[in-house]
Amino acid sequence: MKATNELILAIESSCDETSVAVVRDGQTILSNIIATQINSHKRFGGVVPEVASRHHVEAILVAAQDALDEAQVTYDDLQAVAVTVGPGLVGALLIGISAAKAISFAHSLPLIPVNHMAGHIYAARLVHELTYPLMALLVSGGHTELVYLRAPGEFEIIGDTRDDAAGEAYDKIGRVLGVPYPAGKTIDAMAHEGKDTFDFPRAMLQEDNLDFSFSGLKSAFINTVHHAEQKQEALLKNDLAASFQASVIDVLVGKTIKALQQYPVKQLVVAGGVAANQGLREQLAAHLAAAGLDQVEVIFPPLRLCGDNGAMIGAAAHVALQKHEPFADLTLNADPSLSFDYAETMLS
Repeated sequence: MKATNELILAIESSCDETSVAVVRDGQTILSNIIATQINSHKRFGGVVPEVASRHHVEAILVAAQDALDEAQVTYDDLQAVAVTVGPGLVGALLIGISAAKAISFAHSLPLIPVNHMAGHIYAARLVHELTYPLMALLVSGGHTELVYLRAPGEFEIIGDTRDDAAGEAYDKIGRVLGVPYPAGKTIDAMAHEGKDTFDFPRAMLQEDNLDFSFSGLKSAFINTVHHAEQKQEALLKNDLAASFQASVIDVLVGKTIKALQQYPVKQLVVAGGVAANQGLREQLAAHLAAAGLDQVEVIFPPLRLCGDNGAMIGAAAHVALQKHEPFADLTLNADPSLSFDYAETMLS
């Protein structure tokens, strides 16, 4: 893509990260400030919405100024301001939206609403040229989806979770194992030290659809641990972690292979917080090759871009800017259950 030097200030505050970035032409990160709240939420075993909102209030304007300073630009250099409008925690979203609207009004900048999940997909755009049509496997704490993109900014969900998301299941079984929040990275490390000895269920893997279900796996895991506790039996935590992760990865990989067989593409983008999982990264490429799909290029964003960050919002916003999608006005509101038709639902 030919550089146009379009600079977007992008704000992300959908959960427990306050992040502001400056992105050039949707592909080059000039700054990407991330103020994490993990230590504040660890003692609760998960994100507390009220606590998250208070932290966003404290951090948002400092992060915005730090992003400008690091990028060595001013508000006068910007072409637009972008902000996550959903999905996410409503209070957290409103902090980012309020800041974005204030900046838009004060500096006469166009306001671009961005779907958080689209941002995760377009994090790949920051490190790799994308070729359409493409497939995206979105795996995060709140979502597990297979998304088919016919063209830039055109999303079709072809597989969705029926209940728990994969990342949510990691955090819930982490509490049973005594692993501090967020549990995914620790369980991944434990899994590499253990063996799949418990043969947990692979829900819906053999069914003729592309949907996911992880509630049965979560229940089987908890029941196994509780039953052993009642019998005063000691279970190897690393084996529990390995067995849990093997089930999750088998389902994610199996469903992705089915999707690629039904929707031929040249690229597969793996996005969301669980995209940082080393077990998933190792197994996906190997299974694609075994299935005769080694011609599909698998794109994992670098670990620093798998979690929530402002740069991914800037990358997605630039796609909307290129497509000449309508800007938002100062009535823009949060939508905690936002779907991929956000351009129509938010701006109609």
